[in-house]
Amino acid sequence: MKRSLFILWVTVCACVMQAVDYQYLVFVNTNGTTTALSVSDMTLTVSGGNLVVANTDGTETFMLTDLAAMQFSKDGTFTALDNVINGDEPVDVYTIVGTTIGHFDNLLQATKQLQVGAYVIKQGHNTQKIVVK
Repeated sequence: MKRSLFILWVTVCACVMQAVDYQYLVFVNTNGTTTALSVSDMTLTVSGGNLVVANTDGTETFMLTDLAAMQFSKDGTFTALDNVINGDEPVDVYTIVGTTIGHFDNLLQATKQLQVGAYVIKQGHNTQKIVVK
């Protein structure tokens, strides 16, 4: 299930996300190892349980089961996003493909009304992806 959700997430991100201002895509393995790759001419392919990333510098392969996170970066560093959203301020909620779900007074109110799934939460200039289980 985790693998299927990750593949879906990668596919959706490839379709709707533009990384014009970002120079790197940073991958974090479950053991904490990070790998920053230039986004110049980057392609992502899922093959046989692996994520194959090719760019102008070469090719890297990551086992999907070993990937903990990936994030675009301007300087090649990974920034934890755990507490980007303030739980007491209003939020806007979207599906991962960008459909507006609604505006809520705070994050707790939003999560109580959401069905199981992945969502994008926006609060001012901050954006965070959450999963409701």
